[in-house]
Amino acid sequence: MAGQGLSTDEVQGIREALAAGRKPKVVFTTAAGQMAGQLGQVVELTDPAASDEFVVVRFGRDELPFSPADVAVAPRGAGRKAPAEPKPEVEEPVAPPEPEFVLDTPRVPAPRREEPKVEQQVEAKPPARRPVKAAKPKGPAGLTVTLAYAEGEWTVAAQQGAKALAKPYVVKPAEALRMVALVDVPGVQEAVEQILAAERAEAEQQAEKLRAELAEIEARLADLRDAR
Repeated sequence: MAGQGLSTDEVQGIREALAAGRKPKVVFTTAAGQMAGQLGQVVELTDPAASDEFVVVRFGRDELPFSPADVAVAPRGAGRKAPAEPKPEVEEPVAPPEPEFVLDTPRVPAPRREEPKVEQQVEAKPPARRPVKAAKPKGPAGLTVTLAYAEGEWTVAAQQGAKALAKPYVVKPAEALRMVALVDVPGVQEAVEQILAAERAEAEQQAEKLRAELAEIEARLADLRDAR
């Protein structure tokens, strides 16, 4: 009975064997409970990020998911049927020889003895039902919400598993700051505040420049009005 599960290299070897069209044999470890020591065939490896039980094993007529700790690589020759042992022959009892009597009287033939019949009774026992591990329902794929800042814009995107639920769309800096405030992670909110402070400083510089240009334009306009 195996005591430990699959290593990372063994999982990769099983993945390559499945890609080549083979179904590797595995043996259930003590972590699988009552199924320990039984053999099965790996038919699929699902996404490890979606569930810890990503090793799908065919056991009898069922295909159930297990974790790498529940199974181990089966030793070579496991599962082969041993040659049937010959059944012992039943020897029929031999009747003892009849005694001979020598008398002066005529000889009376001895009565015929019937040989006992030997009957073999074989009691067929129904095969024991093996416990089957109940398949655990797979939960929904993980949801990832990403808040990103690049080139002066804040964007939010959402993805569930490999499916994109929302493509990156632009949000206001104030909304980005509120989202970050919900995440109590040291250093994250400070980093966002530094980015917003840098943006405010840059915006003030642009405003000062625009005000100076506006003042120059208004002065030229006043000169043109006086020239009438």
